[in-house]
Amino acid sequence: MLGANRKRVVVIGANGQLGTDLVEVLDEWDLIPLTHSDVDICDFVHMRKVLSRTQPEIVINTAAFNRVDDGEDEPSKAFWVNTYAVRDLARICADLGCVLMHLSTDYVFGGEKCTPYTEDDTPNPLNVYGVSKLAGEYFVRHLCPKHFVARTSGLYGVAGSSGKGGNFVETMIRLAKEGKPIRVVNDQVLTPTYTKDLARKIKELLQTEAYGLYHITNSGRCSWYGFAQKIFELVGLKPDFSPTTTVEFRAKARRPAYSVLAHSKLKRAWLDDLRPWPEALYAYLLEKRYFKG
Repeated sequence: MLGANRKRVVVIGANGQLGTDLVEVLDEWDLIPLTHSDVDICDFVHMRKVLSRTQPEIVINTAAFNRVDDGEDEPSKAFWVNTYAVRDLARICADLGCVLMHLSTDYVFGGEKCTPYTEDDTPNPLNVYGVSKLAGEYFVRHLCPKHFVARTSGLYGVAGSSGKGGNFVETMIRLAKEGKPIRVVNDQVLTPTYTKDLARKIKELLQTEAYGLYHITNSGRCSWYGFAQKIFELVGLKPDFSPTTTVEFRAKARRPAYSVLAHSKLKRAWLDDLRPWPEALYAYLLEKRYFKG
């Protein structure tokens, strides 16, 4: 075991949107960043070999099949990455006696509520992606004694999401600059979350032994349309932009109408809430040099 201030940590998915920020935030720890070219999370034998060799104190899993609509057509891929590989990873971490921090999603909920979901609320996923992520959660929680499961939502970060070709913020700005009409759903409410803020809170949590399930997002709430409105306002763009409904948008996968997450467990662990989502968006745009003045 290394000193308390220099933990040995493996980050799986280190070149992803959240993984990139975790690598930056955890830079003073003994960090082992792993990308898909280093290890395939679905390859149990190789994963065990890598982790047995590196002997980490903590494993952070950010890898996921997160193309929500594609999951409806490719459920086997979603379950291999989000469920079975996570099950195997939990077994490996349990055998090695290390901590597993696993990332999950607000899409484990069905949107029936109109108040923020707590960690004690019963999940009810509406799509294959949500079901596969929830199943992965259960494996982590039941197979690995020293675990953190962090549900989050609406992620955007400087690195962008390679699996989605960027992120929502980048997509909105690109479409606006191209002069294309933009229609965004106004009846799905969530909390957009800046991956740098999420990474910092994960670091704080990893310095405790308060294992369990956590909701970690920026604070506040908005619709996707409201999120886009704020992006355009801050960047100074005035595109052809209007709201639409989930029914009119006709996405393949069903999504919850409301998936705001309450941060009850963070408070119990004496950890501060993350800053409001508009402040986080401002910081992101400033870092990306989109913001004017």
